[in-house]
Amino acid sequence: MKIAYAASQTPLAQAALLSLTAAYPAYSVAEADYVVAIGGDGLVLKTLYGMPSPAKPVYAMRRTEAIGFLCNDYQVEDLPQRLSAAQRVTLYPLAVTCRDQLGATHQAHAINEVAILREASQSAKLKVKVDGIERLALYSGDGLLVATPTGSTAYNHSAGGPIMPLDANTLVMTAICGFRPRRWSYALLRQSAVVDIEVLETAKRPVRIEAGQTSISQVQSATIWLDSATSYALLFDPDQHLGERIMQEQFMA
Repeated sequence: MKIAYAASQTPLAQAALLSLTAAYPAYSVAEADYVVAIGGDGLVLKTLYGMPSPAKPVYAMRRTEAIGFLCNDYQVEDLPQRLSAAQRVTLYPLAVTCRDQLGATHQAHAINEVAILREASQSAKLKVKVDGIERLALYSGDGLLVATPTGSTAYNHSAGGPIMPLDANTLVMTAICGFRPRRWSYALLRQSAVVDIEVLETAKRPVRIEAGQTSISQVQSATIWLDSATSYALLFDPDQHLGERIMQEQFMA
């Protein structure tokens, strides 16, 4: 079994990396059967985004003061056995194609969410279509986000959106500090939905998009969909499966 490693630069993660590589030799990602990510969720996502195609399965171990929602518990012992017994979760990212105010086109992927955010002191004004049908002729607020089930426990939930089971086959579009329409907060969408955003009053109310590791400023319009042609594999110990963690989040105080 060949293992490649990725670790955050914190002392805690670097000490764990030394312990693991002393017990199990390190290989390049190209040679490896598995990639072990050591740190927190930020390091996990960075590792997934940087994965060559076809993607190698990533098994993350928590060495962080933060939550580490995408990570397994850390231990040096029995790593090969844990990797062999781990359950695989396939994640499909959101894709976004957008055009900026100069007419340039940008593309990005996001495992958790794509966020459309105001860049100035005034609220963003947006027009929203879903599958070609206008659903919001005028949305006003700090922004909107579109999230996957994996991302529904993160920014989406903080913004008031629902947590979605991992196998729900849905996306969610959620208001970020929405002002108009007054009573609209979120919408559940089919996984196959295509969301088109048109930015209104671009000169006065500039908007940017945050998608994964990509930030795009001065956005004029954007199209967001689930990219089922791209996938990432995360591995979890059977008693720490991501689907169960997301379910538990719905019942936490």
